[in-house]
Amino acid sequence: MSVSTGVESTAPYVEVSCRVDDKRGSKRRRPLLDCATARFEDAVPVRPFRWSWGGRNFPGWYWAATTGQHVGFESWLERDRLVLMDFDPAVVGMASQPFWLHWHDGERERRHAPDFFVRRVDGSAVVVDVRADDWIAPRDAEAFELTRRACAEVGWWFERVGTPEAVLLANVRWLSRYRHPRCRREPVAARLLEVFSQPGPLMAGADAAGDRIATLPVLFHLLWKHELSAEQMDIELLGPRTVVHRAGGSAG
Repeated sequence: MSVSTGVESTAPYVEVSCRVDDKRGSKRRRPLLDCATARFEDAVPVRPFRWSWGGRNFPGWYWAATTGQHVGFESWLERDRLVLMDFDPAVVGMASQPFWLHWHDGERERRHAPDFFVRRVDGSAVVVDVRADDWIAPRDAEAFELTRRACAEVGWWFERVGTPEAVLLANVRWLSRYRHPRCRREPVAARLLEVFSQPGPLMAGADAAGDRIATLPVLFHLLWKHELSAEQMDIELLGPRTVVHRAGGSAG
């Protein structure tokens, strides 16, 4: 879901404001160029997640196994993207509504709060905005473009992501039910890793490792953790005949 930052044009002067995690709820505002190395993956959301009766948003909190912390979302689409980011082994940190970007568009002051700040295992940073393709108004498109250009100035990536692929999302959401570390139980995990050292059907392997009532939750956790891999998760729903193998192996 990467979108090149590009460096073909210079962004206008941009400042960042964020909340300081203290008892007073203090705020800090600085030039963006001074914030390139800031750990915004630990940021406190700059605005609350509120539920309004009859509103179109569906805010809530998602517990991310990646960080062991809750991350806020303002829509089901944002929640779905959070689940996919949590499943991505390249992601090591994430925060929602991490800061406001402030700039002047030539006529008036503008501001935009990106949906997420993500830290990857290689140390790189990604600013993410979530919006379905058919829900982007001209003003939103301007804010996304400004954000893209601003990110390029400080060496961050920017991604505007929309509706994820349905089958992959369904599979990852299923596995997310087993993301908590308590789902990993020994010696069941060791037996499953041994069984699937050779590729085989999901249910047959679960049965070979023991009582499926005990082995399936552990199997799904190992899939979530990428210690096991399932073939064609992006085009077929997980099922009894899904081919599973130890990570790094092959079903070929």
